[in-house]
Amino acid sequence: MPDRPERVGVFGLGTIGRKVASVLHRGGVPGLELCGVSTRTPAKAQVFLAELSGGPPSQSTVPIVTVDELARCADVLVDCAPAAAFRTITDAAIAHRKTLVTVSGAAMLESPELEKRARDSGSRIILATGALLGLDAMRAAAEGEIQSVRMVTRKPPRSLADAAWVRAQGIDLERLTAPMCLFRGTAREGAKLFPANVNVAAALGLAGVGPDRTQLEIWADPAFQRNTHTISVEADSARFEMTIENVPSEEHPGTGKITALSVIACLRSLVAPLKVGT
Repeated sequence: MPDRPERVGVFGLGTIGRKVASVLHRGGVPGLELCGVSTRTPAKAQVFLAELSGGPPSQSTVPIVTVDELARCADVLVDCAPAAAFRTITDAAIAHRKTLVTVSGAAMLESPELEKRARDSGSRIILATGALLGLDAMRAAAEGEIQSVRMVTRKPPRSLADAAWVRAQGIDLERLTAPMCLFRGTAREGAKLFPANVNVAAALGLAGVGPDRTQLEIWADPAFQRNTHTISVEADSARFEMTIENVPSEEHPGTGKITALSVIACLRSLVAPLKVGT
């Protein structure tokens, strides 16, 4: 653990960001401290941060700053913002040679050059596991030869109702009475159409054989109450199938509660004396 706590800056105070900020603010990750946030809605953020500090909004102890200011003052940056802000945040992290933790796997697929830019600058981008499982096994299998990877996502209709592609097609998922396959193709194609819903598929592709060889199906299924992902892998080292059923968050049903916890676990691993897992 470092001599002083490492400073952590959080971008975005939505479903994931509020949980991460709350844990950091109360000292829930020894060795890390919340040094500031950056958000598109500073007035709402000020109220939330004041509640964390136990005082009126004018006396919040956590500063609200710009993206660049946060990138300069923090040691570790956490991207919890909407996908539209991803490039602005990563550009700032790379420019200031900082470590960036994110769950925006779909956005990473859209910007493959970021890996080289991060390497050249001395910064680091960490794609947290998010709402998935088995990335350790996938990464290990990728050191050998993987023949196939298939992922089937089934979500309750309300978790997919706000997806831009669903709205553009005029599909009314609220009236759905039987399972509907919304997408079948590669993880790269799925991430483009459902960027806020299948970051997990993008992460799976990046960890394994790549997004173009990772097959994906997305189903809206009224029989399901949880966001469910099933992964099937055939490799020369192992054959495995895994299923995770994530409890949707109250504020944003498309995001599982475990996603924010995954980010916190990732942050904890940065300073823990013992790291369990690959």
